[in-house]
Amino acid sequence: MTGSQEPPSFRLAYVPGVTPAKWAKIWNERLPDIPLTLVQVPDAEAPEVLRAGEADAGFVRLPVDRAFFSAIPLYTETTVVVAPKDHLVTAADEVTLADLADEVLFHPLDDVFDWDAPPGEPAFERPATTADAIELVAANVGLLVVPQSLARLHHRRDLTYRPVVDAPQSTVALSWPEEATTDLVEDFIGIVRGRTVNSTRGRAAARSDDKGKRSDGGGSRPTSTGKPQARSSATSSGKPAGRTARARTGGGKPAKRGKPRRKS
Repeated sequence: MTGSQEPPSFRLAYVPGVTPAKWAKIWNERLPDIPLTLVQVPDAEAPEVLRAGEADAGFVRLPVDRAFFSAIPLYTETTVVVAPKDHLVTAADEVTLADLADEVLFHPLDDVFDWDAPPGEPAFERPATTADAIELVAANVGLLVVPQSLARLHHRRDLTYRPVVDAPQSTVALSWPEEATTDLVEDFIGIVRGRTVNSTRGRAAARSDDKGKRSDGGGSRPTSTGKPQARSSATSSGKPAGRTARARTGGGKPAKRGKPRRKS
């Protein structure tokens, strides 16, 4: 039935700690007729949300199943330990896992790190969420190691954090199902990669790793045959500089440039 199709839209999932506002703003400026819907999802649920088609793409934490998903790594976060402001660990500008060996460290069920062995002394139980673990840290029961963005997300005035220099790190990536790479997904990839609205590169090229970036130093430009053509410069009068201007006399002969040197 004519007109029964739903208007196009774009659904973007993102995990806690990621702030998609700057990319959403660019989308709304470039594609004002296509609504962008932001969907926050827990880290553990993000892959299934994308698999089920409940979002077109998402900002997730690596790793993802690369047999099913495409992913563009964006940035790697600093790992920090969250502690009460008067805790001994805050005396240093940064700490190591060895410094935390005797501390009770919470390992919430939604922890984003794939620890081989969680550091520190285990707590009496695993909090259900990072938010619950933050509350226990505020109660001076133990400490918590998280990506810096999560420490900022759950900021409290009575808590602070310090970098943990040798802890695992979390990398945030833009990810989407490879088989569902739509034109709108390509448009969002271009935005995330920083391509301008006037970019001449096609949507398919936006997915590449920029192996064939165009290099133009201004000295030549391609012709229709693909061969470089030297750019001609112009004189102040607008005539090509390569053509020698002739000052003509009344008889039409070229004027001499000067008197010949007299022989002695």
